Amino acid sequence: MEERESGYLSTDSTKKIIVVDDDPYVLESVSRMLNEYGYSVISCDNGEDAIAELIKNESMMILTDIKMPGMSGIELLEKIHAVYPKMPVILMTGYAELDLAIAAIKKGAFDFITKPYNPEYLIHTLEKANRYTELLQVEEDYRLRLEETVRHQTQEIFNLSREVINRLTAAAEFRDVETGAHISRIGLYANKIAEQLEMPMYFIDAISYASSLHDIGKIGVPDNILLKEGPLTHDEFEVMKSHTTIGERMLADSTHTIIQLGASIALNHHERWDGSGYPRGLRGENIPLEGRIVIICDQYDALMSRRPYKPSLEHPEVVHIITEGDGRTMPEHFDPDILRGFKKLAPLFKEIFEMHQD
Repeated sequence: MEERESGYLSTDSTKKIIVVDDDPYVLESVSRMLNEYGYSVISCDNGEDAIAELIKNESMMILTDIKMPGMSGIELLEKIHAVYPKMPVILMTGYAELDLAIAAIKKGAFDFITKPYNPEYLIHTLEKANRYTELLQVEEDYRLRLEETVRHQTQEIFNLSREVINRLTAAAEFRDVETGAHISRIGLYANKIAEQLEMPMYFIDAISYASSLHDIGKIGVPDNILLKEGPLTHDEFEVMKSHTTIGERMLADSTHTIIQLGASIALNHHERWDGSGYPRGLRGENIPLEGRIVIICDQYDALMSRRPYKPSLEHPEVVHIITEGDGRTMPEHFDPDILRGFKKLAPLFKEIFEMHQD
């Protein structure tokens, strides 16, 4: 039962009580009196039976003698609170056992009743415990409602950020030869590499969407360069490289985590592990992890895809180029840990490429 597992009690358990005492006369008299006051009583003459009944029945509280053969009332208290930490446990004790009762209060007992008990005080104590239980339930209901509200608002924010990213990438697609399928595949590749690296779930989810923004800065590159079918001149390539800084400026200063990650990816996804990349020539771990992940994803997809200036290549050749090098693309360009992950994931990359086409 979910309420039990969290340490709280459901409202269905109201007025249910387990009474534990090894004295049959006390057990019978207390049970009979509590029945008259509207309590549903389960009587037990030892702690083991009380625990068994507690497991089978939803009870709102326990009333137990402090001194019993076998399991004492304090031991019963400890065993109950180990599973149901909020369960009110009330102890019945003789005057000679007051020190034990006080020790039990320190261990979490709700209250204690001295024998011979005053019926009015006993009922007052039980009603007080009942109100305590009801307050706990109110607090638990409020916590659950609050958590649900937060989950709902978080999902709305996530959906909004995903829509913003989709609209931004759609705007970039209008000007670029690279397609929506390419952009989607980059997110899927990045997701798998982040999983392979055993990154936290929030990072895995974030990079799956933020990586779609890697080329958003191409919006600022002139058509005669962006859409040129032949090789770029040195000056044209310098302009093309500016898409990294343009993209970062477009996304900079956002308060949203995914957009912040997208800004970093836009700026850093052409940085190379050996320092030969751009725009800042960063080297090794000075390159943010998200940039190190997306560069290998982007390189794989670019080699696999046909462009106006190049034909598509077959998967085995692309894997060979990335892992062994061809003079232009070299394994030294990539984070060694990510390169090892890519080798393991290469068949999955091929599957993603084939399944996600325009």
